[in-house]
Amino acid sequence: MPLRVPRLRIGSAEIFALADAEGPFFSPRAEAFPEATATQWAEADRYDPGGVDAEGRWHLQFRAYAVRSDKGLTVVDAGIGPADSPASSWAPVPGSLPASLAAAGIDPAEVDTVVLTHLHTDHVGWAVVTEEAVPSRDGAGDGNVSASDRRPYFPNAEYLLQRAEFDALDTLNPQLRETLTDPLAAAGGLRLLDGDTPLRAGHVVATPGHTPGHQSVLIADGHETALITGDLLVHALQLLHPDLAYAHEADPETARHSRKRMLAREPATTLHLATPHLTEPFLPA
Repeated sequence: MPLRVPRLRIGSAEIFALADAEGPFFSPRAEAFPEATATQWAEADRYDPGGVDAEGRWHLQFRAYAVRSDKGLTVVDAGIGPADSPASSWAPVPGSLPASLAAAGIDPAEVDTVVLTHLHTDHVGWAVVTEEAVPSRDGAGDGNVSASDRRPYFPNAEYLLQRAEFDALDTLNPQLRETLTDPLAAAGGLRLLDGDTPLRAGHVVATPGHTPGHQSVLIADGHETALITGDLLVHALQLLHPDLAYAHEADPETARHSRKRMLAREPATTLHLATPHLTEPFLPA
């Protein structure tokens, strides 16, 4: 069966939802949202029934997004990655992002920009790889690779990361210096941003809190807007109750402010949410 790639058009831009994997979270969901009430959990489960499995575990999607316009091609986030990726200690690797890109008609070499929303391992897995880790046309991949032979998976892209996120790297995950940021810098592909920044289609918006330099991507045309959230939203609870804190946020108060600011919209404006972890790839706000 051909791989399905959901799409959303905003003006001249087409947004592709690129599946990489799905599976349970590494800890009980009640620990992730300790302030949530039974009523709020029930409301969230009605809104997103696919977000909980038969054992009551939080069930996540792991996806990236691509934005194609007549000005270029941007990928937002890079999934969980191949079998040897930094996310392999907890996420269901290997991911299938290369197959999703192919199904969307996207060649990694034509991508000119990659926005990394933040440096958690389930969002950077395919950003830098080795030849052995890249699946062949039959889907097979080796995964037993040397860290010294890493290259950007999107070879002609500029990788965008907030400077605040880069500066917090040793706190977030020092392993990523060797496996991600050093190879990107060596290839001349790493660009550090200081706040909101225009893209060829849309713009990057600084949305700190989940991590110190978290960023999202906003695409607007007239009264219609799409927000590629990154982990600004990880669960339906946060959409229904933006004040709820998430245990894995670096700064819950700042994250809450970022979430409420981005979910606010002008009257008569339609806001579409493109979320990496909720069951549906595109949701109305």
